[in-house]
Amino acid sequence: MTTLHIENTVHDYDSWKAAFDKFDRARRDRGVRSYRISRSQQDAGKVLVDLQFDSVTRAEEFREFLQGVFRTPQSQGVSIDHSEPVVLEVLEDVVLT
Repeated sequence: MTTLHIENTVHDYDSWKAAFDKFDRARRDRGVRSYRISRSQQDAGKVLVDLQFDSVTRAEEFREFLQGVFRTPQSQGVSIDHSEPVVLEVLEDVVLT
């Protein structure tokens, strides 16, 4: 399992989320298996996204796709800034019950 980790700073979460949701089909078509969205308790404008892929190759391809998304007027309208997406190899994913 591979994660593509993205950190965004947004003007307004609801506006950002509406823009994010418009790319659901693109995520599915490009191999995203699941995702998690988190937000900082100290800074509501700090939004973290972890996209899960079956392979490093798919994650790297999606990272390339994101470069184009970040340049769209829609993305620039809802985002203040974003980090360079980082591809992470998941070594352990444990659920404690």
